[in-house]
Order: sequence, then C-alpha cells, then structure tokens
Amino acid sequence: MNKEGEIIFLIDDDESVRSSLTLFLQLVDYTVESYESAEEFLQRPIHETAGCIILDVNLSGKSGIELQEELISRSSHLPIIFITGYANIHMSVHALKNGAVNYLEKPFEEDELLHSVTEAVALSHKILAGNEVFQKARQLIQKLTPKEYEVLTYLIGGLLNKQIADKLNIVEHTVKIHKRCICEKFGVKSVPEIIHIAYQAGLLTSDKT
Repeated sequence: MNKEGEIIFLIDDDESVRSSLTLFLQLVDYTVESYESAEEFLQRPIHETAGCIILDVNLSGKSGIELQEELISRSSHLPIIFITGYANIHMSVHALKNGAVNYLEKPFEEDELLHSVTEAVALSHKILAGNEVFQKARQLIQKLTPKEYEVLTYLIGGLLNKQIADKLNIVEHTVKIHKRCICEKFGVKSVPEIIHIAYQAGLLTSDKT
C-alpha cells in the first residue's frame, strides 16, 4: 500500500519507548510523529489524511482513555492502538468497546504492533472514504428545494406518488415533476438510486434500504 501522507502518531511519556518505537516504524517506512503528552498532541493541527495513534494508557496529565474520548467527540478518523505497562481488564474492555484497534501490554512483539498498525491505517483509509461519500451525498441533498426535500422524505418512507400527493395536498403529476428534479440534481435515474444517496447522507438506516 502507498504510505504517502500516512502518519503514525506515537504518544507516550517515556522517552525511551518513543525513541525505540519511532526507529522501528521508520525502518518499515512509516512517517512517525511522537509526543510526550495528550495535551501536546492536541495542539497539533488536525491531520487530514490516513494514519493512526499509538497511545500509552497511563500518561501524565490527560490519560490515554481521556484522549480517546475527546477524539471520539471530535469524530477523529485516526484509529487508536493502546499500549500499557500495567494490564487492566476493565480499562482494556472500555478502550476496545470505544473502537480501539488493539490493547497491547508492554513488552509486546514488534510483529504484533506492526500488524495492529497495518490494520489501523487500513481502517483509517476506510473511514476517510466513508466520510467523503457522506459529504458528497450531503452536498446533493442541499441542492434540493424545501418541497423536493419533503418529497424525498416520503420517498424514503416508502410512499407511492398518490400517497405523497395526498400528504402534501398537491396533484400526483406535481409529485412526478419533483421526483424528476431530484433525479436530475442527484444525477440518477431511479427511485432506488435516490434512496441509496439518502442512505449515504445518513437520512435513513440500512434496514430501510
């Protein structure tokens, strides 16, 4: 995989750990940025391309778990690999439930870390691709007039033309015109394609598609 633009962010308050892991990851062609605290990392401008975070659980200041929760609130696309010198079942379960890729106890095997980094970076690419699809779909939704949007909401609810006309107190022919306009703005030709874009934009859940 092309690693251009990918960055591995290493956050650990132990300088020896930062140095050894940075060297190891650079030897396998990763770009690495290291930080000794969560606060220092958070001062960095948001990283826009793929990557991941290798994060010590027990940091001075804001803990690794607290940083994870903050990044979740910011909708970060950077998956986290936790590392710790002190095993804690409850903490590891909490971290993994919140989306961490792995929870590694020091000392860990380099191959295990490398496998986790590969998985995390691939997940980051997938998240970014999904975000791009979502943004494009939302931009298409924003092109609709208020009335077209109303028609769209009824379409994704499964209503037929006549039923939509009754709901909006308009004639059925007008509904057809609105549907044609929606198709033109979305660049599609059918109602299933309209509904698919609505799904991509987060207007309905997968059990309705």
